Amino acid sequence: MGNGTEIADVLAGVGPRLRRLRLQRSVTLTALAETTGISKSTLSRLESGQRRPSLELLLPIAQAHQVPLDELVGAPEVGNPRVRLAPIRRADTTVVPLTRAPGPLQAYKMIIPTSRREPEPRTHEGYEWFYVLSGRLRLLLAEHDVVLGPGEAAEFDTRLPHWFGCAGDEPVELLTLFGRQGERMHVRARPRARKDRGD
Repeated sequence: MGNGTEIADVLAGVGPRLRRLRLQRSVTLTALAETTGISKSTLSRLESGQRRPSLELLLPIAQAHQVPLDELVGAPEVGNPRVRLAPIRRADTTVVPLTRAPGPLQAYKMIIPTSRREPEPRTHEGYEWFYVLSGRLRLLLAEHDVVLGPGEAAEFDTRLPHWFGCAGDEPVELLTLFGRQGERMHVRARPRARKDRGD
């Protein structure tokens, strides 16, 4: 009987934990519903304890928040503040997600090795921003062919044909922000107008 009570207590704590995790990340129920494919009403009922949690519901939520499943069902009140960086291999490129929360903007660190592959420009919905940390990055964007070095950035609409890869003899490391269509990064580096011209 004691075991059943423990399980009931754990399940009762899931809803408040889900709500706290979502609010800590400033994610709306609508945004979480879009990311997980779970209806807004089901998510709301889960958080309020009116819907019993199941693996089918918790797994997509854990994936959306990029937290282990046990953090949703049995984590202590104060969690580990460190971001768990889990590299993903895509062809020859290493991608490290830096964003823990679902939402319109996602951040990644990318490491692209030296390669002699032929550029294959592509298009898709979205908006992207790059910042080169080390190495040299070649970016083909519509009719432009540019090479970016450390400390340089590029921002563009991904509906334009684009391709990027390593431009030097060493791998290139970069930070990238990717947003859904219409989500711009608002990163600007314009000099301020001088005030000493008498205007």
